[in-house]
Amino acid sequence: MADTHFTWYEFFAGGGMARLGLGANWKCIFANEWCEKKAAAYRAYFGCCPELVVEDVAKLSVDDLPGEPDLVWASFPCQDLSLAGSGAGLDGERSGTFKPFWRLVKSMVRNECAPRLIVLENVVGTLTSHQGSDFTAIVRALAGSGYRVGALVIDAVRFLPQSRPRLFLVGVHSGVPIPCGLTLQAPSEAWHPKTLVRASEGLPESLRAHWLWWSLPVPDCRVPTLESLIEENPTGTCWHTEAETKKVLGLMDLLHRKKVDDARSLGGRWIGTVYKRTRPDGRGSKAQRAEVRFDGIAGCLRTPVGGSSRQTVIIVEDGTVRTRLLSPREAARLMGVPDDYPLPRTYNEAYHLFGDGVAVPAVGWLENSLLHPILARVRTERAA
Repeated sequence: MADTHFTWYEFFAGGGMARLGLGANWKCIFANEWCEKKAAAYRAYFGCCPELVVEDVAKLSVDDLPGEPDLVWASFPCQDLSLAGSGAGLDGERSGTFKPFWRLVKSMVRNECAPRLIVLENVVGTLTSHQGSDFTAIVRALAGSGYRVGALVIDAVRFLPQSRPRLFLVGVHSGVPIPCGLTLQAPSEAWHPKTLVRASEGLPESLRAHWLWWSLPVPDCRVPTLESLIEENPTGTCWHTEAETKKVLGLMDLLHRKKVDDARSLGGRWIGTVYKRTRPDGRGSKAQRAEVRFDGIAGCLRTPVGGSSRQTVIIVEDGTVRTRLLSPREAARLMGVPDDYPLPRTYNEAYHLFGDGVAVPAVGWLENSLLHPILARVRTERAA
């Protein structure tokens, strides 16, 4: 019986969250990750994975790539493209790994084994990095290799109680037909925010001929509550002492302290999250501040490196306040990772793994609404 799976390569695989999102219709025939700790997490869930190659992408050649994939997926590092990052863009040490990755894609195209689809996922800061020149460079790379390309900003908050907007560039090879209804004549408010529209308008005229506006339905699925993801007896962390909680509250300015006081006075149970940020202190210097939100949505998970703080859970109940770090399992749940996914050995390894990942249901929505319909059309036409 013929294999009915779509085949794909996964670059910058991390813990395999894109693989979780694509689901059972897909067979990964090559995966690449440079970090052995992330690769260990990948194997802990998916098995021995002979397709997973732990190596710097710059050291790979097209000879390392088996078969002809339907899709190449790359969630390349965001640190140099992030608004909170170094600002180095595609010339940076981390985000610059896009370049050796793309050399592999170009080699595939030259060898006549070009993937039908390419998905590049990164932070929305990609749109404005270096005044838009990095975004233009990525679109030019796709167009120069024979791809029509469009982009969407998908926020995990549509599926999960986490604010996590991410940019997804989807390229379709020129020889692949696009089914009716998957493109629009103009951008849509749901998936194409103003920053994306402005970035597309900044493209040279020669690239606009390759540009598409993808059409996706708006999800109406039930989003789990933040409370439903919180552990009363957390794994990997513990509740703060009274003194530690007092210290967190002491970092809040009047506005954020009032949010806590209001929750106390209203009674009942209020669950929120806290981030520590560096803010101007009004005297020409900067000070660390704790900022709280009780809107049922966690802030965007980040990796605990480069000065980024780890997210804190705060629970106000019957006038009392408890705080602690977000647990590794809660971080996994905020990414849509199932509870049978084994947690890494240490707190920071777990927080780094999930904070660096892509939200699983966002990938699933893109797969179901766009990637699968395109490839299903290809398969149908080949069968005919």
